[in-house]
Amino acid sequence: MSRKREMALIAAGILAGAALVPTAHAAAQYLTAAPSARTICLEGRRLESYTIQDRDYIPVDSLEGLLQVTYQPGSNTVQISRSTAPQEVTRYVPKAGDKITCDDGTIYTITDVSRWDKSAFSSGPLGDLPTPTCDWSKLPQSELPKAEARHFTVGNQEYLFLRNLYETKRMLYTLYNAIGSNPETWKDGAPVLFPSGNEKVKIKLSVDSGDKAQSFWPWRESEIVNNFNSCPPGTYSLEAWDVYKDDVFQRTEYSIHVK
Repeated sequence: MSRKREMALIAAGILAGAALVPTAHAAAQYLTAAPSARTICLEGRRLESYTIQDRDYIPVDSLEGLLQVTYQPGSNTVQISRSTAPQEVTRYVPKAGDKITCDDGTIYTITDVSRWDKSAFSSGPLGDLPTPTCDWSKLPQSELPKAEARHFTVGNQEYLFLRNLYETKRMLYTLYNAIGSNPETWKDGAPVLFPSGNEKVKIKLSVDSGDKAQSFWPWRESEIVNNFNSCPPGTYSLEAWDVYKDDVFQRTEYSIHVK
């Protein structure tokens, strides 16, 4: 780590969920900082993190694109706020040894990711997200939910459900393109289901607990397209989760509910 990077972290590093480094003593201790053993993610993006005296710190500039970070020289102040830019989510690829902090406080350690992107569970690496085949800006703009890590104990087995925001966007973009390719819903470069602002298609990027969603894996674009073509008007709820059992990656599970 460069000296310039060290000083940037001393001046602007933040404790995840807390405040700026408060004392000169803490700054001095920074020189013995080591990469954090925990995996810290925000909106699906793995953040650079370091451990200092048993606490995890992240550099402010690693939040670029997720939060709006500005520096005011006159008052020597770093301002952090929600970014108003479109949400960009990078794909989280799990690695053996990753430690995930769950919603119940459990630290879940991933030990086996051999099933990740294997043909027995998917058609191979999924690659980049879909590209637009129509003007997505004319379609409902849904906000991504917060990243979640849900831990469950069933019998003697330990489960982790990790919300996959990247794959949720794959579902969303596939639905957008399905709308644009259906002659009943798209004409002359515009959706025909939105007369005078009256939305007949609504999109949610999470499934309510009381809804009985259709779940499938591995990824199949046809599951989204066929659902839409069978019932174009409606409310579409979409979400994707990475499923682990006893610290072993099992699958990425996709769920869709239409009403």
